[in-house]
Amino acid sequence: MLFLQAAPVSGQGPPPADTSPTTLFQMFFMSDDPFGTAIIWLLLVMSFANIALMIWFARQTRRAKLVPGGFAEQVSQMLLDKRYREAIEYARDDASFVGSVTAAALHEAGNGYDAMERAIEEAGDAEAARMLRPIETLNILGNISPMIGLFGTVYGMIVAFQKLQGAGQPDPSQLAGGISTALVTTFWGLVVAIPALAAYALIRNNLDALTSEALLVTEELIKPFRQGAEESCGAEG
Repeated sequence: MLFLQAAPVSGQGPPPADTSPTTLFQMFFMSDDPFGTAIIWLLLVMSFANIALMIWFARQTRRAKLVPGGFAEQVSQMLLDKRYREAIEYARDDASFVGSVTAAALHEAGNGYDAMERAIEEAGDAEAARMLRPIETLNILGNISPMIGLFGTVYGMIVAFQKLQGAGQPDPSQLAGGISTALVTTFWGLVVAIPALAAYALIRNNLDALTSEALLVTEELIKPFRQGAEESCGAEG
């Protein structure tokens, strides 16, 4: 990559170009134009925010957070022992996805098995939407950052050609600062977008898989209520 600093134009003609080597910091974190530098650092801040959000959402969508081990066994044993109130309180106090869905289903036990199934579906949809809503931030970052990078690219090219136009005679070194800004903002826009969109897809797929597993676990837990309903219908018949 060959970027030269644009030489200022004076009334006596352009001075000799600065041939000192450009450091990596100057190349990727600075621009000859203050507004271009602001765009670069905005994208850098978005990159750090992206990393923090990816780590946070990955931790919040772990199996231990959605389908903790031992929950199904504990609730199943309580239901077998006919400790229904204790099972409801245990599920309600559990902060996991499967705990919320199971608590909603058990609250409808008095209204029959069909009401419990509807409660599972409604609570599952509500909890999944609640968990997915913050994760959409990664999708927003992944779509906005290339646009910001493209904005910096257009701005850098405009600055470059304005300098070339005001130079009086064409000099390729006049384009260096603007082209550098254009390419660096595009670079940082992609640095933010690619990991953000990849992480969004992976986290969302993992969330979908674990929520589906949690719904199956809850349906298994309420099966005794279905058998009891069928036996009651058979006795009445």
